[in-house]
Amino acid sequence: MPSSKEYLDFILEQLSELEDVAYKPMMGEFLIYYRGKLVGGIYDDRLLVKPVRSALSYIPQAEYSLPYAGAKEMLLVDNVDDKAFLTGLFEAIYGDLPMPKMRKR
Repeated sequence: MPSSKEYLDFILEQLSELEDVAYKPMMGEFLIYYRGKLVGGIYDDRLLVKPVRSALSYIPQAEYSLPYAGAKEMLLVDNVDDKAFLTGLFEAIYGDLPMPKMRKR
């Protein structure tokens, strides 16, 4: 089931205090970027983030979930109604996220 634009808009509104949050549609789902780094995505109207060390520290009770069959597990963020929590999560994990790989042209 593809994710809804309404859920994406809700998540973007929750992250509105952060600068440089972007998304890219991908096969009915949405990849979420913060300051140029891939944080995670919206899959089946669920926010999932990469399981980097700081994310595990910030939400130690988080469950692992698959975004789609055959993918690597990610952390399910179930506290999306708390704007301060979500903003803090993105700020906390930014430093542990890898820089995007440059494509050869």
